[in-house]
Amino acid sequence: MKELSLKDFLGECRVLFSYPKNIVILMARWLIAYGFAVPALAKINNLEGTIVWFEQIHIPFPVLAAYLVSSVETLGIVLLVLGLFTRYISVLLACVMLGAILFVHLQHGFSSANNGFEIPLYYFIFLMIFASYGAGKYSLDHLLFKNDEYE
Repeated sequence: MKELSLKDFLGECRVLFSYPKNIVILMARWLIAYGFAVPALAKINNLEGTIVWFEQIHIPFPVLAAYLVSSVETLGIVLLVLGLFTRYISVLLACVMLGAILFVHLQHGFSSANNGFEIPLYYFIFLMIFASYGAGKYSLDHLLFKNDEYE
């Protein structure tokens, strides 16, 4: 019987842990989309209120910003759930998260208990993972654009 080297053992572990990767990416996409649902729908259903709020927190071009943020967030929910154009919408949503961190949460520190930037930072990191690695095997991106090969 051949002795298993550390290199062989680590190689086997890498293969073993790669199996659930696409399911984890799918669940993460759905979780992030769900997290955007309430804020996005609140903004899109009350655009006038969103514009006023954006003016109060000194976001430049509040009317344009309210329409852009509301649209990107709403479209982002649908595209993340479907796994369609995932890399592109993730970059746009990451920009929205940077805006949320800078204009809303940064002044409150890190802790989410104080409305800090902790949660938007987590969203930003997940979105950058999607932008970097794609939507995974269980997505329309894979079905439509990968020709049965996935990176």
